[in-house]
Amino acid sequence: MRIFRHVTPLNFVVQFLVLFRLFSHGECGAVQLTADNFDTIIANTELVLINFYADWCRFSNMLAPIFDEAADKVTSEFPSSRVILGKVDCDKDTSIGTRFHISKYPTLKAVRNGQLFKKEYRGQRSAEAFANFVREQLVDPMKEFTQLSEVQHNQMDDKKRHVIGYFETRDSPEYANFAKLAAVLKDDCNFHVGFGEVTRAMHPPGQPIVAFRPAKARSNDMDESFTGDLKSYDEFSIWTTDKCVPLVREITFENAEELTEEGLPFLILFYNPDDNNSIKKYNEIINRELLDEKQNINFLTADGVTFAHPLQHLGKSKKDLPLIAIDSFRHMYLFPKFEDINIPGKLKQFLADLHSGKLHREFHYGPDPATDPPLQLEHHAGNENSKDDDLSKKPTQPPESTFKKLAPSKNRYTLLDKDEL
Repeated sequence: MRIFRHVTPLNFVVQFLVLFRLFSHGECGAVQLTADNFDTIIANTELVLINFYADWCRFSNMLAPIFDEAADKVTSEFPSSRVILGKVDCDKDTSIGTRFHISKYPTLKAVRNGQLFKKEYRGQRSAEAFANFVREQLVDPMKEFTQLSEVQHNQMDDKKRHVIGYFETRDSPEYANFAKLAAVLKDDCNFHVGFGEVTRAMHPPGQPIVAFRPAKARSNDMDESFTGDLKSYDEFSIWTTDKCVPLVREITFENAEELTEEGLPFLILFYNPDDNNSIKKYNEIINRELLDEKQNINFLTADGVTFAHPLQHLGKSKKDLPLIAIDSFRHMYLFPKFEDINIPGKLKQFLADLHSGKLHREFHYGPDPATDPPLQLEHHAGNENSKDDDLSKKPTQPPESTFKKLAPSKNRYTLLDKDEL
């Protein structure tokens, strides 16, 4: 996502004057970004880490001196033309907060070469952690290969997605777009690049080639080449983002807050770490039958050993893997039998029953009267209210959501939308 407005060459002078005023008068800490200087600094600085805050927010006030300390540390290590830690008072500059869809304070976002990072900074709030984040972002995200054998299937991590670029020289607009996108998507794909003689067997003279290689261990997809215009950043970005950010994503403790904040219910495959076949099958079914649900559901996979607690919440353990469940952020519902995903429409009906409220009703009152056989949902240990099997008389309660607890915490943020999630 490109987030700066048009900048004329004169603005380079403007940036110099802004930074000269800030630093020559002995001012320390993060640079105050306002509507007057924001676009200029963003457009002309390689990396900007931005703290969106409000003076009345106690978490913002706790962060302020730490962020200023980090800014001083970074300024002493890198030139201001390369890195700036900036801050935006969202009460004074409401237009900037609105532009970046700020829904909680403090929110930390990064911009590199004018491109907004897909993910917020959600790590530790310490001066050293911020400095380490900056250092990590400035490491070249691309791995250069000098022999074609280095990018053969058996030489690459088959649980990762890869983008491979074959270029004649570094001095080309196509490579500039490749490098820019690698910085934005480096957390989602591994980027590899080769130049000159080593790549000439892979592309016609003067025509660079970019190929995508899926995570072969977890997908049945084939390699695919980009067929559009590599000189068009937007066109190349849309294609690469679609490949690197798949429909089915892996949830971890590092990205759980981000995924939960998106606000969509989770459909989760819990798998055994040694089992790639169930992941392949799950991906295949999702992409074949549930594409029209991607605006309504987050399709996820989760390591069933790492996320043992949600399994226990469902009355399950590692020996029951693989299994599929929905977390609606209110309750969890278990798909009866993993093998049933091979029955056409079965998983789609499971989601339809979530949307219609049928899953919740059946947990409370037993199967709906229907001509079709009801979806047999399991009742889990700790949720039975009676030995009486007449659920219409003795309602049961489905397990409460476990993943909502990983959402942005009121012990860490001031949430602007109190009804979120």
